[in-house]
Amino acid sequence: MSAAPLSLYRRSLGNFTDTMRIVKRRFAVRPARYPRILWVVWLLAWAMLTTAVFLRLDTGAGEMRGEWWPGFVRLTDFFTQFGLGGWYLIPAALCLVAANLTDWRGLSRDGRMLVYNWTCFAFLVLCAVGLSGLAVNLVKYGIGRARPLYFDSYGVLSLHPFAMDARFAGFPSGHATTMGAVFGVLLLLFPRRWYIALIVTACIASTRVFVGAHYPSDTVAGFGLGLAFAVASGLVFARLGFIFRQTQAKLPVRKSTFRLGWSDPPNVRASIARQARSAEETASNKPQA
Repeated sequence: MSAAPLSLYRRSLGNFTDTMRIVKRRFAVRPARYPRILWVVWLLAWAMLTTAVFLRLDTGAGEMRGEWWPGFVRLTDFFTQFGLGGWYLIPAALCLVAANLTDWRGLSRDGRMLVYNWTCFAFLVLCAVGLSGLAVNLVKYGIGRARPLYFDSYGVLSLHPFAMDARFAGFPSGHATTMGAVFGVLLLLFPRRWYIALIVTACIASTRVFVGAHYPSDTVAGFGLGLAFAVASGLVFARLGFIFRQTQAKLPVRKSTFRLGWSDPPNVRASIARQARSAEETASNKPQA
């Protein structure tokens, strides 16, 4: 093996082992003090909402398939592609590979912090979207609900457990699960703009109904599943001190040091401005020789 590939291999292995050592040490020294989230209440609310949508909307959606305005269907068919997990998993995986091959010791302090933040962000996306994607595929093939495309043949509630056939992979929706996970990540990172993230991700999730791939209850169930995985991932990250800090009464709070650009966050800029003003005042009050 030539010197360059060998050096790259050693760097990659060293970065990986260092990361695993940090994670293992933080798990050992940081107690599992997670916020008191009423998971049972949320689970019941999610189940009740899914049931209500099933009873009120699913049959109508099955009867309406293929009757939507063609231009609207083409529009929703375009936007539904953004529910594919690859849009989020592939960039996150490439970011982690790049970080793993980076010479961290050769970076400046700011550069190291920037790469660190991007690495944590990519790993959060990979956990939220990837783990929820694995879960939804296990559930949907285990339940085996027929899609609305086959409403005439199978009806609104035809179950074929473990049929391993794409026709019977309706509940929950995988695209909606991805959107729920994306919303969860955005909710944790930008809690003050949660309603914008909800509108965008919910609209993309709902396109699965209009293209005839899923019933409304499939999308509601999938969205809630993805959101739960994102929040759970955020809680674990907060315990480890990655991106978030722990709280006892609410969701994880983003650290002020987390940023994905070179610019300083507002609190750091304010601190620098205060220091500059203080230095100017000191200089102006200094007696002249």
